[in-house]
Amino acid sequence: QMQLVESGGGLVQAGESLRLTCAASETIFSPYVLAWYRQAPGKQRDWVAHLTADGNTNYLDSLKGRFTISKDSVKNMFYLQMNSLKPEDTAIYYCYVKNRRANEFWGQGTQVTVSS
Repeated sequence: QMQLVESGGGLVQAGESLRLTCAASETIFSPYVLAWYRQAPGKQRDWVAHLTADGNTNYLDSLKGRFTISKDSVKNMFYLQMNSLKPEDTAIYYCYVKNRRANEFWGQGTQVTVSS
């Protein structure tokens, strides 16, 4: 059973940046989907971005240009670089993996709080 652990969340001011890291407990073999989701207080969990094994990325339209998803296959990690953060980006951020067997895994979440 793959384990995913997020890190890198915290409290920042509007306009600042954070990089979230998702560390997988084992190698993620292609094909796969790596993704980030977020859940703001009182709201449902929403998809933020994903990256597929063939290198395609996609982002929530409102986040394009500010957020970047990337991976380091050697380290079994992937990342979410978040720039120009806004108070509305405040949420718990979760990483997600769908592996080659279509099994789905979630991390425990990391809190991101952006103050105005």
